[in-house]
Amino acid sequence: MWGLSGEPQLAEPSSERIFNAPAVALLVVASMPLLYIGQDLLPYGEARFAFRPASLVEGGWWPGLLTAMFLHAGWTHVAMNAAGALAFGPPVARLMPGPVGGIGFLLFYMACGVAGALGYGLLHLDSQGLAVGASGAVFGLTGAAIRLLGVRGGRPRALTDHRVLRISLILMGVNAATGLIGFAPGMEGVSIAWEAHAFGYLFGLVMIGPWSRMFRGRTGFDSPPDPGDPVP
Repeated sequence: MWGLSGEPQLAEPSSERIFNAPAVALLVVASMPLLYIGQDLLPYGEARFAFRPASLVEGGWWPGLLTAMFLHAGWTHVAMNAAGALAFGPPVARLMPGPVGGIGFLLFYMACGVAGALGYGLLHLDSQGLAVGASGAVFGLTGAAIRLLGVRGGRPRALTDHRVLRISLILMGVNAATGLIGFAPGMEGVSIAWEAHAFGYLFGLVMIGPWSRMFRGRTGFDSPPDPGDPVP
């Protein structure tokens, strides 16, 4: 630009942040390594707070449906879930702004995790194995974020939208293949509860519409391209 004196002047640099993920999404990401660091300090050990599918019929530690998502099997497990939450959490959090929206986001995240664990448990009612991890919750955020790709005005894409269906089929195909093969980098010897991922994903995919309407208030939603957002 030019000043009044006729001398050229440089424009002031923009103060726009490169990364503007909502604080509540970053809170979820940061909670994973912090909780894992303190995991060994839990009374009775982490097994007390893990989810055991057989407890659904035998009784016992039903709260494991919720508490298991706050535990992890190792640093690789933590890193994978934290990366997923960082990639797919921000667009979902922006859909529910403000303090009430932040509460709604956290409840949605936990509901996805419970749905994932419950679905897995119903398929393995005779299993005494212990399941831990936030993967079901993170896949729920993924399913929700897929319906927000490129939308304007706060209305997620229809479940029948061709992009939603195509991406969902690809993701769930890779998820099932990874689980059935039993291979995940850095997690050798650990079984993958891919069914929990699928149930969490489906819950997030279906429920993001009505859930966001409950917690969005009157604030609209616009999701411009952002380094924190997934891209098609």
